[in-house]
Amino acid sequence: MSTAIATTPSGRAFISDNMAGASPQIAQAVVDAATGQVLPYGNDPYSDSARRKLGEIFERDVDVFPVSTGSAANGLSLAALTPPWGSVLSHPDSHINHDECGAPEFFTGGAKLVDVAGHDTKVDPDLLRKAVRRRAGDVHSVQPSVLSISQATESGSVYSLDEIRHLSAIAKDAGLRVHMDGARFANALAHLGATPAEMTWKAGIDVLSFGATKNGAMTADAIVSFDPAIAAELAFRVKRAGQLASKMRFHTAQIDAYLTDGLWLDNARRANAMAARLGDGLKAIPDTGLLAVPQANIVFCRLPQHVTDGLLAEGYAFYHDRWEPGIVRFVTAFSHSADDIDQLLDAVRRHTR
Repeated sequence: MSTAIATTPSGRAFISDNMAGASPQIAQAVVDAATGQVLPYGNDPYSDSARRKLGEIFERDVDVFPVSTGSAANGLSLAALTPPWGSVLSHPDSHINHDECGAPEFFTGGAKLVDVAGHDTKVDPDLLRKAVRRRAGDVHSVQPSVLSISQATESGSVYSLDEIRHLSAIAKDAGLRVHMDGARFANALAHLGATPAEMTWKAGIDVLSFGATKNGAMTADAIVSFDPAIAAELAFRVKRAGQLASKMRFHTAQIDAYLTDGLWLDNARRANAMAARLGDGLKAIPDTGLLAVPQANIVFCRLPQHVTDGLLAEGYAFYHDRWEPGIVRFVTAFSHSADDIDQLLDAVRRHTR
């Protein structure tokens, strides 16, 4: 698999938006940051500018902790919100449940992940009401401590503002904190047409894992905290986890460029538009079945096995048979073009004949 991924042409790479390179503006920002002498550990002009811009887009003062991976952002965020005897409530298909090798349990010192199911990869409010009260106060059981939601979700669906507010209210009424895994935060925001503030702290979010790597950055995500009470703890946890980079400017130069002139939203809109184009095209092809209309940049569909085999033989890279036979996932990125999508659709049509 690693060899296939390494040699996949960019126009045929649909395994993940992590396969895309970096936006030229972000790559240039890293080059520019490589000259001169600045103070280490985030005490530099690039870090100051990135923090200021994040405060501007969220319309308030925020505490910002740049990290190198989304897994670190999620694990450290949850650790600051959850005691070791606590539980993190999340959808069973969430990234923290399936794709982080126990990192949340590691960083929290043993807090338990508890599933709260729901349609379309979203936490169901009625099930959440039960989960936040389950064995509360019972010393023999982990205590419900934090709700974590993914925005956008792993299936490409997007929580509406009302849904976020509703779930947050249920959690807060029971004394829980709320975390948002925003690995594809910009894609969700572009779909809703909302403001960052409306989709986070105004809707009850305490801490956000702010993703940039999937949307044009190179090696930079960030923890954005809307609760000043946990800033000091987060700072120590970030350092203890090896995430306080000495040359932090190379992280924050990326975030600064990402937020300059709306690049982050332009990239997300492009990725979303490519997914919509792909979804529309697939709907018109016989023997294919779109599982849901894409809201972000992820498309799930059903393909006959001979079509999947044909695409793979042509060098297309995408996940298949990870969920159930015949189900495939295509993820579009800011770097995909309309021609890339049209060529993929042409290939699907050829193999369905």
